[in-house]
Amino acid sequence: MSVSSERAADDAQTSSGGHRSTSEQAAAAQPSPTPAARPGTDAAIASRHAGESLRDVIARYYSLTKPGVLYANVLSAVAGFLFGSQNGVDLFSLVIVTVGTTLIVGSATVLNNVLDRDIDQRMERTKKRATVTGGVRARRATIFSIVLGMLGAAVLGLWSTPLVLGLGVFGFVCYVWLYGATSKRMSYHGTLVGSVSGAVPILAGYVGATGRVDVGAVLVFLALFFWQMPEFYSIAIYRREEYAAAGVPVITVVKGVPTTIVHIFVYTVLYVASVVLLGVLGFASLTTTSVLGLLGVVWIAIGALGFTSSDKIAWSHRMFGFSLVSIMALCIMLGLDPWLP
Repeated sequence: MSVSSERAADDAQTSSGGHRSTSEQAAAAQPSPTPAARPGTDAAIASRHAGESLRDVIARYYSLTKPGVLYANVLSAVAGFLFGSQNGVDLFSLVIVTVGTTLIVGSATVLNNVLDRDIDQRMERTKKRATVTGGVRARRATIFSIVLGMLGAAVLGLWSTPLVLGLGVFGFVCYVWLYGATSKRMSYHGTLVGSVSGAVPILAGYVGATGRVDVGAVLVFLALFFWQMPEFYSIAIYRREEYAAAGVPVITVVKGVPTTIVHIFVYTVLYVASVVLLGVLGFASLTTTSVLGLLGVVWIAIGALGFTSSDKIAWSHRMFGFSLVSIMALCIMLGLDPWLP
């Protein structure tokens, strides 16, 4: 029960008590406690979190990093690094790229939470984020983001290459500013911008291992870029009403579901083409190419069902579910590729 609701209950008891005894009157004559703070004020926030353990505080800050997004990006960076390590893995460089990527991505997601408060409070799945509820104040979250970003940049700047550091900074700016603060709010094409930032970690991992941007680097970047489009567009179908209510111009709100299905199918085909090209051009093993190619054919088949399915919501859930299978398979196969026939 909140402070304000407790006070309301006390007020109800007082008003319904009728005649009060002498002891009750004496108690009433005592100075009243400080009025309950209104929800959302600093006093209310402080009261709500009073007595919390350090573990609770850490958990709130940790949630700001969007752990699911963070782990997915770090996993792709590690996969890209291992895929680029065809002549042996440099463990020190792998640790540096992993730590630096984790810190920079974490910084970006925390700051994105701060900037997205107005949208998050209108969406059911995000309205309980700590920056919306007041669990972490915007100023403190911003400082947390700056600290993470500076540490990440220092790690990559000191122990990796300027190219990897540059990619990290570009990914940060692309996600926080070009996507979150601008294009996401202005056009459904914002998803394209967000997908660029989402594909940077695997590229940074690959470059961290090889020291260069070659055709293989371009293809792993494109694979992640193309994969994100059907993945997010599937979400945009079954959460269409939620995005519309929040005023976010996703493709399903602006162009409708039928057009979105066409986009989903095209981007799925492009994703499969990019992973197959890795094998055709000699960057990936036959095993990796075969596994990813077969899974890609299945994903294309599921995508084609969207044109005739009578239940678009159920189909979009299925399409999204298989996108997770695809990305896990991509990261695992690329990571193991140097040791596969």
